[in-house]
Amino acid sequence: MSPARDVSCCEDDQRTAEDGTHPWWQDRMIIIPLLSGILLVAGLLCEWMDTGQPTVVLLWASLLIGASRFTPGAIRKLLKGKLGIGLLMTISAVGAVILGYVEEAAALAFLYSIAEALEDRAMDKARAGLRALLAFIPETATVLVHGEHREVRADELEIGQSILVRPGERVPTDGIVREGAGSVDTSAVTGESIPIEVTLGDTVIAGSINLSGALHIEATADGTDNSLTIIVGLVEQAQREKGQRARLADRIARPLVPGVVVLAAAVALIGSLFGDPELWVTRALVVLVAASPCALAIAVPVTVVSAIGAAGKFGVIIKSGAAFERLGSIHHVAFDKTGTLTRNRPTVIKVITTPDWDEPAVLGHAAALEERSTHPLAHAITVASIKKLTAIDVTERAGAGLAGTVEGATVNVGSPRWLRTGTLRDEVERLESEGMTVVVVQRESTVIGLIGIRDELRSEANETIAVLRDMGISSTMLTGDNQRTAAVLAHLAGITDVYAELRPEDKSRLVTQLSAQRPTAMIGDGINDAPALAAADVGIAMGATGSDAAIESADVAFTGQDLRLIPQGLSHARRGRRIMNQNVILSLLIITLLLPLSLFGVLSLASVVLVHEVAEVVVIVNGLRAGQPKRDPITARSSTRRQ
Repeated sequence: MSPARDVSCCEDDQRTAEDGTHPWWQDRMIIIPLLSGILLVAGLLCEWMDTGQPTVVLLWASLLIGASRFTPGAIRKLLKGKLGIGLLMTISAVGAVILGYVEEAAALAFLYSIAEALEDRAMDKARAGLRALLAFIPETATVLVHGEHREVRADELEIGQSILVRPGERVPTDGIVREGAGSVDTSAVTGESIPIEVTLGDTVIAGSINLSGALHIEATADGTDNSLTIIVGLVEQAQREKGQRARLADRIARPLVPGVVVLAAAVALIGSLFGDPELWVTRALVVLVAASPCALAIAVPVTVVSAIGAAGKFGVIIKSGAAFERLGSIHHVAFDKTGTLTRNRPTVIKVITTPDWDEPAVLGHAAALEERSTHPLAHAITVASIKKLTAIDVTERAGAGLAGTVEGATVNVGSPRWLRTGTLRDEVERLESEGMTVVVVQRESTVIGLIGIRDELRSEANETIAVLRDMGISSTMLTGDNQRTAAVLAHLAGITDVYAELRPEDKSRLVTQLSAQRPTAMIGDGINDAPALAAADVGIAMGATGSDAAIESADVAFTGQDLRLIPQGLSHARRGRRIMNQNVILSLLIITLLLPLSLFGVLSLASVVLVHEVAEVVVIVNGLRAGQPKRDPITARSSTRRQ
């Protein structure tokens, strides 16, 4: 996918697909205006030396080369009935030449074309950094075909193929580990610096580096449609879309172009009736150039593209310019609990037994039954058990628990709502008050123990909420879990506003209410979060490799799972929004100030061209600041606390 530039000061259709990764002296779009500038300077020197004909030749060459950057596109659009800013510049240059101001026309063409070239290179450079993600996919992969290993092109991989990834190699596409174990470095893709351990059944993502142990993975995505290609696609989609302020700039520019033409015509006509026609036609041309909204048209796109590119580099993928601008206005964040604030890995926290039983025995009896179940809590119990027992005649009641025979005795494992807890009834309430889900273990209808399981809070959750609070951003937790568990985890995270036992439609309704009060972002990772993500001012999907429904409904996606990306992304968007506001105000001030000065003859054509185009370059340079990485709020807060 090749992003198109929606807002352009000259709207040149001849723009080439430069990627900004090569040196500027090899960029044709930079060389053309530079050549125009060199010829202009040479012409001015010849004029100063009074050389005659060489001066005319050099100035005309400068004019024609500079105008080649925007005039052809302006004419083609005019033939289609579209008025663009490039047309204003073309009319101004032609009029200046007719009046004998070849020098001023050449200066206008040079300054305008160099500003356009800088804008193009700025956008292409931002795109280049994001396309570089694709370099993390190896060119070839080793697949197992009929018991033999074969080298194939990575983009030819298909779902279901068995792939061998040796130590030190990159994973060519998303997959599930079917054989082997080891650690995988995902930092290049997700930004998470700590390698993760993977074993049978674990997922690995394209672009990860296998650090130890050969892995046989089953491809879950083909070579051209995996995590990295999805990320790049989302970013390129973002660069094709314009934000709210970009549309505002367009709305201002569209009526301004014909308005300026009418104004200039009126100045020339009325002035000619009451004064020197040449003077007033010249002044009309000056007005035409002075009112050109070039800086306004490029003020927002350059900033947005630069900022989106920078965000992608630290793991925040923003789907559109509009989403980026809304992200910068967020004052409230609604968090889903499971998989967002928590790790989505239920873990056995406590085991309470009756006097005649110990923890290994209780866990062993429960694990013997639970190993037959696919429930997330079952996995937590089987992992925690060190005593291996065998169960027979296992049956499962949906939502209640399991029953079976272990060592000749009937064993029941399940919810305290289904099984009697006997003497451990008070302990059930205590464990639940600590945010745990309780599993009761019975032998021969007598309770022998309780197992407390909790999806642990992410280690960075409390710090993230604190930093958001420092930024003036409040937080809410939304969850389908029970009120008691939700309250405990919210307290540990530092969140006081909690809504529990919610269905997907309930989350969507609450997010709509929150958004009506203040700009609100919703962050989640599951299919059940999709309605709420769509209802929020900004929906944020936790992990760009998570639920497809969540990603499609969200405006922003994180490539990693670190909650600290939230304040970092919000801080980055706020800074970009401030830069956009600066550019819009500066652009409007330029038009407001230059119009009366040119209308009353205070500024000449050359002066207006110089002021206007230099200001345009200033706007571009200011917009590029949005692409410069700054210290994230987490780091800033830590430094302040140490001081």
